[in-house]
Amino acid sequence: MSMVKLTSQDFVTELASKAPVPGGGGAAALGGAIGMALSNMVGNLTVGKKKYKDVEAEVYGLLSKGEAVINEMLALIDGDAEVFEPLAKAYSLPRSTPEEIEFKSKTIEACCKKACSVPMEIMRKAVEGIAIHERMGEIGTVMAVSDIGCGVAFLKAALVSARLNVIINLNSIKDESFVSDTRKEMNELLTKGSTAADKALEKVVAALEK
Repeated sequence: MSMVKLTSQDFVTELASKAPVPGGGGAAALGGAIGMALSNMVGNLTVGKKKYKDVEAEVYGLLSKGEAVINEMLALIDGDAEVFEPLAKAYSLPRSTPEEIEFKSKTIEACCKKACSVPMEIMRKAVEGIAIHERMGEIGTVMAVSDIGCGVAFLKAALVSARLNVIINLNSIKDESFVSDTRKEMNELLTKGSTAADKALEKVVAALEK
């Protein structure tokens, strides 16, 4: 079942149930898609207006980049469900003999590595989306600046939420090199994205409180 094709009500109902998917990763990706859509809304409200003619070409460029992020975030909702299913099955493997214990351990580690890949990509896309918001907030219509702030807030939430999903999978991985490399990129993305998001939100608040 595709999570993306569910209605909003059905998605939330599934999320609230004891069903294994969607979970935090899928919710993070959906939040990221919603956040990115807000920047594109601002862009679409900007183009075609005489006041913003000088920046229209750049806005169209941001809209194109934003659309790509939206589509990628939506794909990651199902992607998260796809990598979680084999992991859930791996935890149910028998461990009655030394051979079974070793097989289960190796299978869980391999599945956890794959399970890290989706939230890591959500983090990357969230950082990309926040950067687009920063620029859209500078050149887009001032009438919708609050929506830039809302979009950034959603993307920062996606960033932080995805990080938690990376960490929980790293905890079951013994490959020190993989853990070290993944943790390094994860922390860099968190710092870069959070710093940019906070800066963008401060600008939005300042513009609203003028």
